[in-house]
Amino acid sequence: MSKKSILVLLVAVFFCSVVPARSQSELPEGNGKKTVQTYCVQCHDLGSVTRANYSQEGWRNNLYMMINVGAALPKAEIETVTQYLAKNFPERPQPKAVVIPGSAKIAIKEWVVPTPGSRPHDPLATADGAIWYTGQFANLLGRLDPKTGKIEEFRLTPKAGPHGLVADKDGNIWYTANFGSRVGKLNPKTGELTEYFMPDAAARDPHTPIFDRKGTLWFTVQGANMVGRLIPQTGEVKLVSSPTPKSRPYGIAVNSKGIPFFVEFGSNQIAGIDPNTMAIREYPLPNAESRPRRIAITSGDLLWYSDYSRGYLGRFDPATGKASEWPSPGGPRSQPYAIAAVNDVLWYAEAGTKPNTLVRFDPKTEKFQTWVIPSGGGVVRNMDVTRDGNLALALSGVNRVALVELK
Repeated sequence: MSKKSILVLLVAVFFCSVVPARSQSELPEGNGKKTVQTYCVQCHDLGSVTRANYSQEGWRNNLYMMINVGAALPKAEIETVTQYLAKNFPERPQPKAVVIPGSAKIAIKEWVVPTPGSRPHDPLATADGAIWYTGQFANLLGRLDPKTGKIEEFRLTPKAGPHGLVADKDGNIWYTANFGSRVGKLNPKTGELTEYFMPDAAARDPHTPIFDRKGTLWFTVQGANMVGRLIPQTGEVKLVSSPTPKSRPYGIAVNSKGIPFFVEFGSNQIAGIDPNTMAIREYPLPNAESRPRRIAITSGDLLWYSDYSRGYLGRFDPATGKASEWPSPGGPRSQPYAIAAVNDVLWYAEAGTKPNTLVRFDPKTEKFQTWVIPSGGGVVRNMDVTRDGNLALALSGVNRVALVELK
């Protein structure tokens, strides 16, 4: 299979569900059927389409994503196919957003990114007030100036598939090339790209990056079940495997002692890395069904995690081994995902509700407050804290980025 086919197949994997597939002959009649049969089976089976269910906007976004990674669907046919798919394979019911009032006040502002089907995956709030994002399926990094609304895009080397991003002290933007087995660095002033390739061919999908206080870059490699360390001064990359097979290292953060902690989306564990030896210690969470996806750290080096599979917010203290959990307002199918801490208050997004919600949790009062995301969110996969204590969000399913002002 060619690299182009693999990328298009990745799109199919991202929007497939488990409903039994129909055959081509079972496609409903209508304007657009022939186009679907012609172009949607070039790189994957038709079941990848018929098992997916989206709103009209969701189908349109997914078609642009396929085009971005090489599908031959003519752009003149996009609207016809969008209407056909939205009519015959409409969005399935999702848990309704639960709105809990409270005293906190916020304002949410959103911007549509320039390239359709970009699939903004992760945001980054930089010291100059800009919001960066990874356009994973458009193979680019974007920079938004929230004051003017201007967005500038930076094209990357082919088939990078940027996922996570982080800035160094000099203002360079580092990103994980999730489709390209490498980590990249962009100098925004010159546009120069520098790439660091994985020393192990198995490390195909670098995932989430973070710098420690010494300037060392740490990153997870989800599918390869690894964690990596990159020394910018030398370019040296070292990889170690997670002790638990198929544990899928995902979100990562560094505590006040310089110890990286990551959550294992394929198991019910949090793990810490010795920054010198890269030895990994795993900490099991109380419930075997937990699947933590992102992580945040508050005072006292308390670890907070979004339990995507069970619909919980969790807290874990590695010093004592004590864990506490709170059911998320949207319920067991709410899919808590992106998470961040601002002044020891937790903020996270429920990706499984319709629309997605932004959730505030105050550990002192143990009270929740929630807001709906105006555009629906379309799965908020990650968030970042700005220098002013606000939140930057990437809204992947609706091709937008957002700024949440905490008033």
